[in-house]
Amino acid sequence: MPISDEFENRLSPRLRDIAAHYGTPFHIYDETGIRQTGEELKEAFRSFGGFREYYAVKALPNPRILQIMQSMGFGFDCSSIAELQMSRRLGARGEDIMFTSTNTSKAEFDAAADGDGCVLNLDDISLIAKVAVMPELICFRYNPGPRRTGNDIIGNPVESKYGLAHEQLMDAYRTARDRGARRFGLHTMLVSNERDQAYMVETAQMLLELVEQISAELGISFEFINIGGGLGIPYEPGEEILDIRSMAAGIIEVFDKFRERNGYVPRLYMESGRYMTGPHGILVTSAINRKETYRTYIGVDACMSALMRPGMYGAYHHITVAGKQGGQETVDVVGSLCENNDKFAIQRPLPVVEDGDILLIHDTGAHAQAMGFNYNGKLRPKELLLRSDGTVELIRRAETLDDYFRTLEFEPDVMRTEP
Repeated sequence: MPISDEFENRLSPRLRDIAAHYGTPFHIYDETGIRQTGEELKEAFRSFGGFREYYAVKALPNPRILQIMQSMGFGFDCSSIAELQMSRRLGARGEDIMFTSTNTSKAEFDAAADGDGCVLNLDDISLIAKVAVMPELICFRYNPGPRRTGNDIIGNPVESKYGLAHEQLMDAYRTARDRGARRFGLHTMLVSNERDQAYMVETAQMLLELVEQISAELGISFEFINIGGGLGIPYEPGEEILDIRSMAAGIIEVFDKFRERNGYVPRLYMESGRYMTGPHGILVTSAINRKETYRTYIGVDACMSALMRPGMYGAYHHITVAGKQGGQETVDVVGSLCENNDKFAIQRPLPVVEDGDILLIHDTGAHAQAMGFNYNGKLRPKELLLRSDGTVELIRRAETLDDYFRTLEFEPDVMRTEP
């Protein structure tokens, strides 16, 4: 959906000066909006007490963004060595990091265990044997299979590559306990970009029921459950927002009932990425060509390497034209890749666009720059932060051709083999 009025009011008076200074294309993120969302999330769960957000680094892996999260007391959800290193360079240690990976290699397990370690969240029962030293605190990712439905983006749980099957869960905790684990957590993530608050409440209920079953059979207690990320944002105009307060109230009620039955409650963790930063980013790009064939095409100086969601699975991102209102023509907004799905919008009504106009592609604060790539040798754009004091900071420079060719600089290495 269109960015918030507050973000627009902060950005619009500065936009042309920013574009002139830094050049397009670029992603720009709104620090004030990010902080407001973080504080609203904390406030929704304030009465619960044992709540913590672990920001999903994969959504927007930039140290300046992570510093903002860290300043609000959030931890980091990591799924790779690079994300672990980025978080640790900011001082995150131990239980500030939740490492949730899939198809995990030994090198990744070694990196997770390095230094002060982290909370290890295992994606498969077979991985228990691949952990060299079982940590005191262990967590498993649960996949309920046919017991729950997913949604269009993440898919049906039965078809998902993530998590332990229901029948494996008890054996996993038993094995981890027997190998020395003494503290336990339980995790799941079943949806992506979900705006139905009731679904998230049901997920918390599901995990707490599993906690009771596992505890009763194995005699262990759980320190936390993690209901994952997947909190959604409205991308299209008119879509309803997620009612975060109602969601929190419903989850807290479920925890209160658990407390009545068991005399304690585990902590609640969440690993929102898109919800935290998605609405607070814009891809700013300039119109450079206009093509009239069977359709009207507006060519811009960004391409799918900066935002692949529309080309990858037809995702909608709202587009506005700086200084122009209304929709007088229907166009495709396209990049320069040699792929026909390199389109930010298909048959979208927009004001008449002329070369040099600035287009704003909304809601790129998550899974945009992070999913960039270099097909056709295209280079990923710079990232800017509109800080709360009104200044603008370069927080990632644009890639250069030197960066692109750097991996072709190496010592010759020719191996001769015998037939």
